Amino acid sequence: MNHHIKNIKLADEGKRKIEWASLQMGVLDNIEQRFKKEKPFKGISIGACLHVTTETARLMQALKAGGAKVSLCASNPLSTKDDVAASLVKHDKIDVFAVHGADRKLYYKHLEEVLKRRPQITMDDGADLAAQLHGKYQHQVRNMFGSTEETTTGVIRLKALSALGELKLPVIAVNDAQTKHLFDNRYGTGQSTIDGLLRATNMLIAGKTVVIAGYGWCGKGVAMRAKGMGARVVITEVDPVRAIEAVMDGFAVEPMLKSAPIADVVITVTGGCDVVSREVIKKLKDGCVIANVGHFDVEIDVASLKKMATKSWETRSHVRGFRLRSGKTVYLIAEGRLANLAAAEGHPAAVMDMSFAGQALAAEYLVKRGKDLEMGVYPLPESLDNAIAKLKLKSMGIKHDVLSARQKEYLSSWGEGT
Repeated sequence: MNHHIKNIKLADEGKRKIEWASLQMGVLDNIEQRFKKEKPFKGISIGACLHVTTETARLMQALKAGGAKVSLCASNPLSTKDDVAASLVKHDKIDVFAVHGADRKLYYKHLEEVLKRRPQITMDDGADLAAQLHGKYQHQVRNMFGSTEETTTGVIRLKALSALGELKLPVIAVNDAQTKHLFDNRYGTGQSTIDGLLRATNMLIAGKTVVIAGYGWCGKGVAMRAKGMGARVVITEVDPVRAIEAVMDGFAVEPMLKSAPIADVVITVTGGCDVVSREVIKKLKDGCVIANVGHFDVEIDVASLKKMATKSWETRSHVRGFRLRSGKTVYLIAEGRLANLAAAEGHPAAVMDMSFAGQALAAEYLVKRGKDLEMGVYPLPESLDNAIAKLKLKSMGIKHDVLSARQKEYLSSWGEGT
């Protein structure tokens, strides 16, 4: 099949939304204009497994402008915007395999459709394409330049594969670029998580006790925004350094089992599993809302929640109530999947501009250097990271200082002391 989407008639609506997003994506626009002239991907196939949103659409357009043959599938069944998928098929002639609400079987069929196109570069958000490449499609790896990874969860998976000596291709960890995790993870996740929570529940955040599991860059962003809206924020963390950091940032830090009984809202953002476990669910108070913004739907033990419930029902769009045997009711957002993408629109375009600029430049770097790299997970080169930052400042109309010749000389010397 050339594509599998919900409805091609949604294409014009999707096109309008993509055009709106492009107004906030000056860095990617700059890169796209250069790609049109230089065609760095001429004759190269790129397969992407990303959230099918307006921002992703702009990345796909930029890659195609660079000469690539592009195919795209969704990295989460509930994050797909069907109108965006339709627009990419109709207006950009890009092979898209994504339907909002796809079940597991269809989700993996879409992954296979992308891999059947024998991509020479893959782009992942969660490492699902890479995982398939290291299984059924391992024979294709030898003809590839490499892969790129967008998210913390995916980088964790790939580093685990590398540690076992089983990673079969070089991977650029775009997530670890400064212009990605310092902005996308912190400001993007922070804003979009609160956006998803408000759209789903219309609750007042001020005065609520919000328990946030995980104080990585994403957790920091969510905590910052919840605090800014008047919530009492409690952090749960397994990393002692991050726990200290949370304390010194002004947050309470407690174990999940201790904080669960006082939580009005619990938000998981760890990259791990069973954060809201059966034992935690038992301790949640009546009316508690639980949501996940970690990449995979394993942070909340939804299976146990369903087994523990005597009744469940949809209370609002993206919100399901579960009546427990104790008589308490807890509310789950977006089936335990990414609440910021399922119940809202994900990160704002202005912050994804830098993230997807990183993806585009990482792919270009792999074309130039991928065949020379050993198997492993690599950071985005610092020069590219800095180039993205400079382009972003330029697109915002902001000028910054540069070092003088004397300052450069001083910083590169060791002789001058007291």
